[in-house]
Amino acid sequence: MFYVCSMMDPQSDHVAAARRKGRGAASNRAGRFEPYQRVAVDDGWAPDEERPALRTELSIERPRSVITRNASPDVPFDRSINPYRGCEHGCIYCFARPSHAWLGLSPGLDFETRLVARPEAPAVLARELAKRSYTPRTIAIGTNTDPYQPIEKEQRIMRGLLEVLWAHRHPVGIVTKGTLIERDIDILSAMARHRLVRVGISVTTLDRDLSRRMEPRAPAPERRLATIRRLAEAGIETRIMAAPMIPALTDHEIEAILSAGKEAGAIAASWVMLRLPREVSALFRDWLAAHFPDRAGRVMARLREMHGGREYDPEWGRRMRGTGPYAQMMAARFDRATRALGLNEKRPALDVAQFRVPPRPGEQLSLF
Repeated sequence: MFYVCSMMDPQSDHVAAARRKGRGAASNRAGRFEPYQRVAVDDGWAPDEERPALRTELSIERPRSVITRNASPDVPFDRSINPYRGCEHGCIYCFARPSHAWLGLSPGLDFETRLVARPEAPAVLARELAKRSYTPRTIAIGTNTDPYQPIEKEQRIMRGLLEVLWAHRHPVGIVTKGTLIERDIDILSAMARHRLVRVGISVTTLDRDLSRRMEPRAPAPERRLATIRRLAEAGIETRIMAAPMIPALTDHEIEAILSAGKEAGAIAASWVMLRLPREVSALFRDWLAAHFPDRAGRVMARLREMHGGREYDPEWGRRMRGTGPYAQMMAARFDRATRALGLNEKRPALDVAQFRVPPRPGEQLSLF
């Protein structure tokens, strides 16, 4: 086996199924910034099927800052933190996949197997929060890649971030599919008593087989519902997130997902339509053709219908939900279901007034 470089974008560059078992993407095309594609060519000595399975690799990044700012009107936060780049859950629809191209890596299999951890993030965060110019507002974690993906068990970066946020009495909103969040219930429940945290658990489908195909290393749907139950029992405000909803594949489940979340203890809900930015579109189409060839055309046609003939519309106000009759119908179904379940009540904002900068070792405490 050897590789050749080509200016062409190959139509078929799939990695053998045996090598990518348990992964979401089928290919490893170079990202949009790379001038060449590397294409494996069988020279007869080592067929692709006999090569070792892809393993998860971890690199370390030492960031100078960890708080990322945004001005998007589509999301209810203006700052976020990403403990990791890439995500081992391997969700084929993940809108964060294109971010791996900035690292010179593929949004395909590289995104799932070549991960980057930021172990110094908690210390950097503490320095940023201590700046006199810092103004507290809720920090979102998990809006790009999952902070509770499997490598968090050993790296414990998210745990460290929570310890810093709790020490500073700083509010945080967390989005995850990972049941490892249950490990941190001790901190989260303490923060919840001070109105400093809320959690969103994403459930895309209740169909275990479908989930395993499109989210190969994420916890099963029923396990995520069990996590909602554990968080709710600990007094942690938890939201059921029906996200993303996929036309002609999971859209019929939206009411069932919301009902299951309510039964598990969720007190709020949200939903997002499938988004296919940049490289995600080709990866998702490959996945559809392999797993649901009979429905692939219908799924993509519905997406194009919602995005003015394109597979994705990046414009604010449209990218999360789409437009047109089908998008309106989905929004109406969500509104009706949440009203019936009592999941539509507006929740009060998290409390920023408690923010403080704890004294460093050796510093004199204030008398007031």
